[in-house]
Amino acid sequence: MTIHPTAIVDPGAVIDSSATVGPYALIGPRVVVGPDVEIMGHAFVDKDTTIGRGTRVFPFASVGADPQDLKYRGESTRLVIGERVTIRESATIHRGTGHGGGLTEIGDGCLIMATVHVAHDCRLGPGVILSSYAVLAGHVTVGEGAIIGGLSAIHQFCRIGQYAFLGGGSGVTKDLPPYMAGASGGTRDVILSGPNVVGLRRREMPMETIRALKDTFSIICRNHRPLSEVLAEAEETYGHILEVRTVIDFYRSSERGVYR
Repeated sequence: MTIHPTAIVDPGAVIDSSATVGPYALIGPRVVVGPDVEIMGHAFVDKDTTIGRGTRVFPFASVGADPQDLKYRGESTRLVIGERVTIRESATIHRGTGHGGGLTEIGDGCLIMATVHVAHDCRLGPGVILSSYAVLAGHVTVGEGAIIGGLSAIHQFCRIGQYAFLGGGSGVTKDLPPYMAGASGGTRDVILSGPNVVGLRRREMPMETIRALKDTFSIICRNHRPLSEVLAEAEETYGHILEVRTVIDFYRSSERGVYR
């Protein structure tokens, strides 16, 4: 264990012997720092935060601070950061709230770029990428492998589906379906362009599955029939394909509405 003499570490923190804490870093009470974690100079890790193996926290990042929620009254809540997560400069990630489940969670292998904000009670699946200046309001859920472009803002309680792609500068007020790509381009509402083909190819998704997702997108999003009708048609045609089933279930389970 290497802790710089200028770092301030609360006596109640647990630091693995293989972890590194840089100069002027501040580690709060009940923090658990796992193996091979690197907390760089001037980083701030507040109370009740757990950081998994191999994660790197860059200078001036603030993780585990109290949530920005007027209903928060100091109750005990947590932030859990998975393994091999990268948290870049000046990013902020807040703990959960008592009324929101008490937990903010960052999945394994996420990349949180500089100046990103992840608010209370958010849940990020594995491999999520949040580009610089993206901001997530409270209670946002981002599925595995999704990519959020820079300068984007996600409204509270919205869901971003797995392996979705959101273009930079977008404002999101509804759910973004799995495997799909979209952007708002300023003041407009988000417009879907179809499956996130580039990302899905990188994930080595079979072309027949991508073609089924393209056809599903056309059925659901390229007409003005009621949602229940187009979902039923998509289910009858491609419901035997897991990824299409995931899209259909995502639409049916939405509480805020889904872009189409």
